[in-house]
Amino acid sequence: MNFWLQPDKWKLSAKNTFYCLLGCSVGDFGTIYYFQEYTDITDVMFIMPIAMFNGIITSIILETLILIKNMSFKEAFKTACGMSLISMIAMELAMNLTDLYLYGQLVINLKYLPIILVAGFITPWPYNYWRLVKYNSSCCG
Repeated sequence: MNFWLQPDKWKLSAKNTFYCLLGCSVGDFGTIYYFQEYTDITDVMFIMPIAMFNGIITSIILETLILIKNMSFKEAFKTACGMSLISMIAMELAMNLTDLYLYGQLVINLKYLPIILVAGFITPWPYNYWRLVKYNSSCCG
């Protein structure tokens, strides 16, 4: 079968990407919302790294909680940290850069949220698929 034409792997990689998106979005959007509502800080170069870091942390927490059903906490945490770091960084960058492009700054704007989420999902999905097929590696499967 052709490497890129495996529907079951696309489906599983989409599921994994969705979990990653959910986790990343909570930390990323929560941080942006905090700065938007509770501070006067608007410097993108200050907010973006914090938002990305928090997004990655919340994604690792969510993935660990999902994986802990099938393995020990230590194994789940190690797997969550190792499986999708590249995916999470790509996702975070895509979401934040899309927000900057559409709105001109990092803010929570419900009008653009669906577009930002789609960008965050689409960007790492092919990588997650490739990793799943090549290494039979799945973070949440």
